[in-house]
Amino acid sequence: RAPIRQQSTSSSEFNQPLQRVYREIAILKKLDHPNVVKLIEVLDDPNQDNLCLVFELVEKGNVLDIPCDIPLSEEDAWKYFRDLVLGVEYLHYQKIIHRDIKPSNLLLGDDGHIKIADFGVSNEFDGDDALISNSLGTPAFLPPEAITENSISWLGKPLDIWAMGITLYTFVFGICPFQDENIASLRSKILIKNVVFPEEIKISFLLKDLILRLLNKDPTKRLTIDKIKNHKWVNRNGTIPLLSDLETSQPITVTEDEVKNSIRTLSKLDTLILIKSMIKNRSFGNPYKERSTNGSGFN
Repeated sequence: RAPIRQQSTSSSEFNQPLQRVYREIAILKKLDHPNVVKLIEVLDDPNQDNLCLVFELVEKGNVLDIPCDIPLSEEDAWKYFRDLVLGVEYLHYQKIIHRDIKPSNLLLGDDGHIKIADFGVSNEFDGDDALISNSLGTPAFLPPEAITENSISWLGKPLDIWAMGITLYTFVFGICPFQDENIASLRSKILIKNVVFPEEIKISFLLKDLILRLLNKDPTKRLTIDKIKNHKWVNRNGTIPLLSDLETSQPITVTEDEVKNSIRTLSKLDTLILIKSMIKNRSFGNPYKERSTNGSGFN
């Protein structure tokens, strides 16, 4: 959700800050990857201050609720983490930093694979990496460089990698490695404390090694996506390589018209009719494409 109002779409009147937001939305709508939730449409109700984002329906919900007493097995954690790596690799290839990777933003599809969801605080960037200057996201998943006192800016990719490490830890232990109800105390633990592995749950040496490398407090020494894919826990000592699917992907580009039309304005009545129809037909595809010839719902 974002407090944005629809403005005139003529080039001369389209102000720069708003145009950037519209461009980011246009890019998000064109993301297409099996491990990334599809953004179908962005709706603007003139009577409200918020935008409504319509995503594809992923019925099984998030992969894990934390804290939990029964976390994932190492085998399931391995499978889901490989999905996460491919999804993040695709987002970074498309020059997007997610900034809020955590189990509740990883949805389980009918095919048993996870999809990355919730791009509410994501960042688009140019060049090799994003330069982040505000600590949005979930506190327990933020890296040290994002919460260090007097820190002005930090890189985006290592931020996502750190959150992937916290997420992997929660997969197998059901809790975050650094936790405290007091934000100041939580910040101190993230900055100073070492990762501790609960003794009551046994995990492999290779998994511990990967988690520690992902949670290196020095972002310059944290693993990159390529090094994660080549880690022995991820590729089973080289027997099951995690192959990139970027060879068939192209960097997303958007036209001026796609940017201008990235947000669709609806009247309140139109919105209610649309949502009611989508729920009735249990269809959450693009509501603006033509209906199928059998009339069974939206395509």
